[in-house]
Amino acid sequence: ESEDEPAEEPREPRIRETPEDIKLDAIVNTLAFHPKQDIFAAGDIDGDIYVYSYSCTEGESKELWSSGHHLKSCREVAFSHDGQKLFSVSKDKSVHLMDVEGGKLVTRIAKAHSVPINALLLVDENVLATGDDGGTLKVWDMRKGTSFMDLKHHDDYISGIAIDQAKRMLLTSSGDGTMGVFNIKRRRFELLSEFQSGDLTSVAIMKRGKKVVCGSSEGTMYIFNWNGFGATSDRFAVKAESVDCIVPITDSILCAASMDGVIRAINLLPNRVLGCIGQHVGEPIEQIARSRDSRFLASCAHDQMIKFWDISSLRDMTPWR
Repeated sequence: ESEDEPAEEPREPRIRETPEDIKLDAIVNTLAFHPKQDIFAAGDIDGDIYVYSYSCTEGESKELWSSGHHLKSCREVAFSHDGQKLFSVSKDKSVHLMDVEGGKLVTRIAKAHSVPINALLLVDENVLATGDDGGTLKVWDMRKGTSFMDLKHHDDYISGIAIDQAKRMLLTSSGDGTMGVFNIKRRRFELLSEFQSGDLTSVAIMKRGKKVVCGSSEGTMYIFNWNGFGATSDRFAVKAESVDCIVPITDSILCAASMDGVIRAINLLPNRVLGCIGQHVGEPIEQIARSRDSRFLASCAHDQMIKFWDISSLRDMTPWR
């Protein structure tokens, strides 16, 4: 052995553009990013919840903890605005509140609804809105563990919930083809939109609060004027099998995920598809989520994969005139 051969340099870990894919043991229904740290939560069809840290350094993303408290499929997860709590809802009809740091179950509302819960929105630190498979919307005071609104105006499942910046109007999208409008300040139902063709799968507020967009199972996006909730002001047919999940990225641009496994970037008004952000080839996408800095979009699909896509260029796009 010659002594003057240089020792091998340790290989620097590779830096990727996006975190590596994560493969789970079951189909993931729901994803949410932490508001302050490089952490995300995922809920799967077995009722398990996973919390991961993510990084662009190869091999650095890792599972922090997992929880099997739900008895059936976890349908939705959401972090509190301070990032210390994680809320989840399930097919088992329960609402759970967990401590993000250690994954400890803090509060369980076991029979929160009489049928499986499908949608969840955090209004503020203590107020939670939930929507179920039968079309009932409930709004909870988590300090008391009781609901102060319990209203059924939809004939089918509630697929999505959104709220305006003033925290006054709650909007619901439903499988019955309507959008529901609820006044949370006055604790009352306001109106349902006209029926649209297909299930409304998702709802988002865009254009600095002036427009509301709903995705549909037919692949059409329905656009409403704020305060003109009865009838659509515009519609846009995306050449996709369906628009199952929408996430606003800027005031005018959203990402839409579809049954065909493709995630598209879409500009609203003028309406046009800007391009494909990524895809799970041939696998229906369950949900997409945007990281706190709008750098990444994460997606989960029937391939049991969580994938990350770089969407940083969307923030810098000049709005289309």
